[in-house]
Amino acid sequence: MTFAETVLLGALAGFTIYLGLPFGRIELLGRRARVGLAMFAVGVLAFLFVDVFGHAFQILDRAMGNLRDGKAGAGHVLGLVGLMTAGFAAGTAGLAMLEKRLRMKEPPPVAGGSAEALTADHLDAIDQQAADLRRRALRTGMTIAAAIGLHNFAEGLAIGVSASTGAIGLATVLIIGFALHNATEGFGIVGPLGDVRPSWGWLAVAGLVGGGPTFIGSIVGYNVTSEPLELAFYALSGGAILYVIGEVWNGMRRFGHRELGLWLLVIGFMVGVATDLVVVYGGA
Repeated sequence: MTFAETVLLGALAGFTIYLGLPFGRIELLGRRARVGLAMFAVGVLAFLFVDVFGHAFQILDRAMGNLRDGKAGAGHVLGLVGLMTAGFAAGTAGLAMLEKRLRMKEPPPVAGGSAEALTADHLDAIDQQAADLRRRALRTGMTIAAAIGLHNFAEGLAIGVSASTGAIGLATVLIIGFALHNATEGFGIVGPLGDVRPSWGWLAVAGLVGGGPTFIGSIVGYNVTSEPLELAFYALSGGAILYVIGEVWNGMRRFGHRELGLWLLVIGFMVGVATDLVVVYGGA
């Protein structure tokens, strides 16, 4: 498989994420349906969390095997563990600190003044609160897109490495499997938005952030083979996905429909498993 073919198919695998994004524009969905969609997204994200750390542990297992066989030193293994720890910390605590900093920059509600001014200020405060909730929802959605993008970059690396080493059959199956898999990730981005209806421009950017890294990863993977690079992105994306799961879970609890949400979570998780089985079937 040539470099141009690898890049083209890597782009196809990544941009199937746009298949699920238009659901964020549907206004006919009620609160119950939106809770279900959000928890379906949590199920997909939960699978991605398991998936990325499964790959990360495979890298550590190989390093430990090399240490046991005398092919690598303890410093190499400790370096990989430190890299995974730093990536995971950046994806969880790092995102929490960034979120806190962004919230501190938001203007506080207006208070004080005469009755007329207070009424006007109260209306302005309500409008401001609605705008703040919209910004937070869209920020959460874009954070999910970024976390998924980190995961997809590592997937792109796998596509590029397989194609560059001549494993054409494996590369083809990876592309098909990741294309199916990424199609479900669009729901993971728009599901937690709740009542917020994003613009087409926002959806275009979110798709680029979430799916574009598959394209970039296939380019890098075709030319560079680096397990530490893969491990860093797996750990960072895993931490970010875990952070996002917590945010979405807390946000959805206040809307009720707990049993429905948990059933949709299970369905989302199993959809992630089903699409990943295509990749496993190819021997990845």
